Amino acid sequence: MLIVQKYGGSSVADTTRMENVAWRVIAARQAGHDVVVVVSARGDTTDHLMEEATQTNPNASKREIDMLLTTGEQTSCALLAMTIQGLGAPAVSLNAYQAGISATSAHTSARIKAIDCERIRTELDSGQIVVIAGFQGVNRRGDLTTLGRGGSDTTAVALAAALHADICEIYTDVNGIYSADPRIVKNAIKLPEISYFEMLELAALGANVLAKRSVGLAKKYGVKLVVRSSLNETEGTIVKEEVKMEGIFISGVAVDKDITRISISGIKDEPGVWFKVFSIMNKGNIPIDFIQQTKQDIGTKDISFTVAKNDLPDAIAALNGNTHRLGFDAISHMDGIAKLSVVSTGMATNPGVPSLMFEALFDAGINIDSISTSEIRASVLIDISEADRAANLVHEKFRNGKYIKE
Repeated sequence: MLIVQKYGGSSVADTTRMENVAWRVIAARQAGHDVVVVVSARGDTTDHLMEEATQTNPNASKREIDMLLTTGEQTSCALLAMTIQGLGAPAVSLNAYQAGISATSAHTSARIKAIDCERIRTELDSGQIVVIAGFQGVNRRGDLTTLGRGGSDTTAVALAAALHADICEIYTDVNGIYSADPRIVKNAIKLPEISYFEMLELAALGANVLAKRSVGLAKKYGVKLVVRSSLNETEGTIVKEEVKMEGIFISGVAVDKDITRISISGIKDEPGVWFKVFSIMNKGNIPIDFIQQTKQDIGTKDISFTVAKNDLPDAIAALNGNTHRLGFDAISHMDGIAKLSVVSTGMATNPGVPSLMFEALFDAGINIDSISTSEIRASVLIDISEADRAANLVHEKFRNGKYIKE
C-alpha cells in the first residue's frame, strides 16, 4: 500500500511535534506501507519570512518572494528527514526540483503542470521514506515558484494522483472536518465523511481545513482523502465521491472574514461591461463574488463585488490599468465585512434550508447586506463584528432543527 501523508505547519512547529510526526510516519512504514510525506513550513515561518521581505524591500519581485518562501518548506523537509533518521529509519528529503514537480511560471500563484515520479519511485524502491517540500514547483526556466494558499495540500494530492497512491492523509491540528470551525462554533460536530462537491464549496467559502485546489484535484483524479489530527489517534473525516444520507442535512456553516468589497462608480451602462470586468479579473486569476449593480445617471451605473483581501492590490491595479477600457469615475474598497455560508446538497429542493439561516439572523437582529446562492449553498454578507456570533446562532438553529447529522 502506498500512502501520501501531508503535515501542516502546526504539526511540525517544534521539536516535540516534529518527533511525533516522525514516529507516526515510521509506524506507517513498519506496517508494511510505502510512505511519501509532504510538509509545510514550520509554525509561522512563512509569515515571518514575508515580514522580513517587506522590511527589506516592500516592492520586491514575486520571483524573489518565491525564492525566499520556499526555504520554509525545505527547512521542514530536511529537519523531518533528519528526525526520522535519528529514530532509526531511512529517509531522504527532496525539494520540488528533485521530486520532479513542474509548475507554471506564475510566481506566488503557480499551478502544477506535471510530476516526474522517477526519482521518488527509485527512493521508495530502495526502502526510503520520502519527505518532500510542499507548496513549491519548478518552472521551465528552473526557477522555484510557489503554489499559493494551501499549496502543500495541493502538492500532496497531486503526488497521490501521480503516484496512484492508495490514500492521501491530510494531518492537521483538528480531528477532521467539522460542521463549522470548532474554534468559532463551540458545538461544531465532526463529520465522518463528506463529498468532494460539498468540500469544494466549504473550502471556497472560507473553511480552512483543506485548500480548494487540492479538493478539486482529488475529485478529478479520484484520490481518496482522509483529514485527521496529527496530535492524537482519533478517526478523521473521509472525503469521497458520494456520501449517502437519508433526509436533508447541511454539511457545514462557514465564515470568511478575509474578504473586501470593491466598488466602481460611474461605469458605462452598456452591454459587455461585466464581461470586461470578469475578463480583467480572470486574467489576474482573481475570483469575485457578491456581484451587484445600481443604475445612476443616464448612461452610467455603479457596480461592486467582493474579492479576497490578499487579491485586493492586484485587483485594484488591474482595474486602474484598464480605466479607458472600462470608462469609470472612481474605485474604492470597503473592509469590515464577512461572508457567512451554509452548504447543503438538499438546498436545491428544500427552500426551508436557507430560510432557517435568515430566521436565525433576524431573531438575533443581525442585518444582512447581500445574498448570494447556488444549488447547494446560501451565503450572506454581514458586519464582521457579528460574524462569530452569527455562525454560532445559525449552526445552533440547524442543529436544533436536526439538519446536522450527529
